Amino acid sequence: MASRIGEMVVECEDPEASAAFWSAALNYRITDRDETGVAIAGHPTAPTILLIANREAKNKPPRIHFDLNPTDRDQAAEVERLIGLGATRVDIGQGDVSWVVMADPGGTMFCVMRGVVPPEPAAFHSADGAGGTT
Repeated sequence: MASRIGEMVVECEDPEASAAFWSAALNYRITDRDETGVAIAGHPTAPTILLIANREAKNKPPRIHFDLNPTDRDQAAEVERLIGLGATRVDIGQGDVSWVVMADPGGTMFCVMRGVVPPEPAAFHSADGAGGTT
């Protein structure tokens, strides 16, 4: 037996604004909210993302980040779509790489990868773990 990720927790300054951005970016929906933050979810087999309030989130480097893969367009078009939702490009000294570093409106960094993957709930890698999403 193994464990499975049920929820991913992201600390942010403004959970409502972050939930609005990530719901639009991932085609998720808001499923719950309380005084600590907002939960968003996609397909029932995907983990829930909890966006919780932490007023000092901008002052701490992220310990994890999301790598997004477009599902119906190329990388450049997806970057433009995300900019339209309020994201910005970020230069962290990454140099000439195949991904684009961005930040959501609250400053949480993420990357947009080059590879196109099927939309949820289709698998984006084989059952044996082979295949990539770069």
